[in-house]
Amino acid sequence: MIQENSKTELQNWEIVSVNPSDKIWDWKDLFCFWGNNIQSIIGFSLIASLYLVYNLNFLVVLVGCLIGSFFVYLFVNLIGKPSQRHGIPFPVFLRISMGINGARYVSLFRGLIGIFMFGVQTYFLSKSFGYLIRIGFHLFDNTILDQDIFLMFYLGMNTIDWSAFIFAILLQFFLFSRGHFFNKLFINFSAMIVYFGLSLFLIIVISENYNDVSQSFKDLLIFENFFSKKNIIPTITIAGTIFAYFSIVIVNFGDFSRYVKNEKELNLGNLSLILNLIIFSLFSVLIVIGVDIILNKNLENMDRILTNPTDIIGKFDNIFLSIIILFFIFFASASTNLIANYVPSQNTLINFFPKKLTLKSSGIIIIIIGFLIGIYWVPMLSQIGILSFVDTVGSFFGPIFGIAIVDYYLIKKGKLVNKDIFSSISNSTYYYSGGWHIKAIYSLFIGFIFSVSTIWNVDLRFLQSFSWLIGALMSSITYYLLANR
Repeated sequence: MIQENSKTELQNWEIVSVNPSDKIWDWKDLFCFWGNNIQSIIGFSLIASLYLVYNLNFLVVLVGCLIGSFFVYLFVNLIGKPSQRHGIPFPVFLRISMGINGARYVSLFRGLIGIFMFGVQTYFLSKSFGYLIRIGFHLFDNTILDQDIFLMFYLGMNTIDWSAFIFAILLQFFLFSRGHFFNKLFINFSAMIVYFGLSLFLIIVISENYNDVSQSFKDLLIFENFFSKKNIIPTITIAGTIFAYFSIVIVNFGDFSRYVKNEKELNLGNLSLILNLIIFSLFSVLIVIGVDIILNKNLENMDRILTNPTDIIGKFDNIFLSIIILFFIFFASASTNLIANYVPSQNTLINFFPKKLTLKSSGIIIIIIGFLIGIYWVPMLSQIGILSFVDTVGSFFGPIFGIAIVDYYLIKKGKLVNKDIFSSISNSTYYYSGGWHIKAIYSLFIGFIFSVSTIWNVDLRFLQSFSWLIGALMSSITYYLLANR
């Protein structure tokens, strides 16, 4: 049911303050939440690459990862506490600083990026289904895949690819549209099953060649000259890379922290981000190094170390191992899609059309647009520099964070007028000027200019990993000065 009265016309039962009885998340749920955020193909490849690139030693990379994750911990606590206290999602919290109309359009940027990445992530997720279908056909009859029906391509995909993609997007819609109670169960199950799959994967890798693999693990532990000046820049760079990886999730963390029981559970659960990063990084680097040893011993003539699980599948003639990896890819990709893309997009769409959209209808919009993104990704979008566009739009996230935090903690002193946050009448607290808080919008664009300059200015590109932080700093300073005038 959606309220029609002008005093509450911005209210929708999906984005109103959470009932205290529905605040059921504890630190264990947040452990699984942060596990899902790092358990992805991108996360696996990123972590493994950090340990391997430039022959950086273990301690340099680990310390860099810990520094980056510590700053993520601090920032998610800042953005997560208002939503936990008041039970509101990110787009509604944004009304406090941006105004009711400002929040609609500003949060929409987050939703559009989420929908775009949902489509891309679904495309790659569907590949795991496609591989499983091919494995099944091969085991049943290895000549079936030579049939003409499986050799016809449209938009870069054949019959199996299309079937897998359609199945993947419909399955996610079915799973993700069942509400936050089911989402919590899925997040918890996914995190545990992925860690279980990684454990099996590592056991298989070690059992293939225990002596050589274990020796390589020992060689990885290089602690020489850690305090050398030459390690300072790599450590800072790694910290920035890790922070950038999590930066998109920081802004909308309130979409999930609104369900946490209390601030104690929130603080404790967010610490598990650091623990998850340590656990997952160990799995990633040990598996990648072990796989490299096995493949080279088997005369694969490796010209590079494989850090992508899908590449590993193609090199191993082991159906059981392939199924484990594909199992990992499905749950890792789906849970990441839910947390980073689907739920944030859903909340921003409902916030934009509070009188018209529900969980189901907003989900339909997401899968339709996501479907179009997915089918056009390979043949068209990947050829026009779309990722640079995404990075540019994503430069808004840091400035948004900076303004929201300064406004809530320093300007509003942690106070919120609940009756006005869902009101569009002109004398309500958050109506400002026609529903826009001009000072916040101005500060947003100032922060964006500084943030995006690290992406598009070649001379500043070395700061790209810190674009989010730069944007947040500049927007927060600008807003604080303007708000106190």
